[in-house]
Amino acid sequence: MIDFGFTISPSSRINLDCIDRKSFAALAKLEPDVLKCMACGSCTASCTAGTFVPTSLRQAILMLRRGQQAQALRLLEGCMLCGKCTMVCPRGINTRNLILSVQKVYSQDDAQKEGKR
Repeated sequence: MIDFGFTISPSSRINLDCIDRKSFAALAKLEPDVLKCMACGSCTASCTAGTFVPTSLRQAILMLRRGQQAQALRLLEGCMLCGKCTMVCPRGINTRNLILSVQKVYSQDDAQKEGKR
């Protein structure tokens, strides 16, 4: 068989019925602004850190809704909390508080999972 260098990509399908939404509900209770985000991308476009490291609050929120916590937290690691995104948000979301709340809720979630092991 001839190898043309192509392979079948793994499935990127997400089964939304199997996602534990408790963490996102806790985040929404702590920081209701997460539900106001319309994923316009203004925050990502204005991000200074985004030119150096992959940082995207918009994508992180979408990933958190899909249950992809690890990937979402990696996207927020590069945030310098400068506040530029807060100034350009058309919905007036305090993105700095939102990012800090995400880190707080999901670090508690990880600590609880470690405690159960």
